[in-house]
Amino acid sequence: MTSDVQQRIDDLVKSNPVVLFMKGTAQFPMCGFSGRAIQILKACGVSSLTTFNVLEDEEVRQGIKDYANWPTIPQLYVKGEFVGGSDIMMEMYQAGELQQLLAAD
Repeated sequence: MTSDVQQRIDDLVKSNPVVLFMKGTAQFPMCGFSGRAIQILKACGVSSLTTFNVLEDEEVRQGIKDYANWPTIPQLYVKGEFVGGSDIMMEMYQAGELQQLLAAD
């Protein structure tokens, strides 16, 4: 991954409170996991969500996997920290942890 791509990802993650790297958009998810991630965030009442469609940028699609050392998409970042993919989001949501994380300042 080029440092250019790394910097773009870093800027996105650190300048937005909640960022979801996904396939498709919040309105039109292009995979089931991305769709589930969006539903979980909606259920948590997230209002300031930034999404990035990795299908429109091959460099970021590969780069985001290296950035978090996580092999799959979607990837959720809250306040600059990597949270996980849709399975982890679901586990955290069911335990009430994701709501707390998203509500905390």
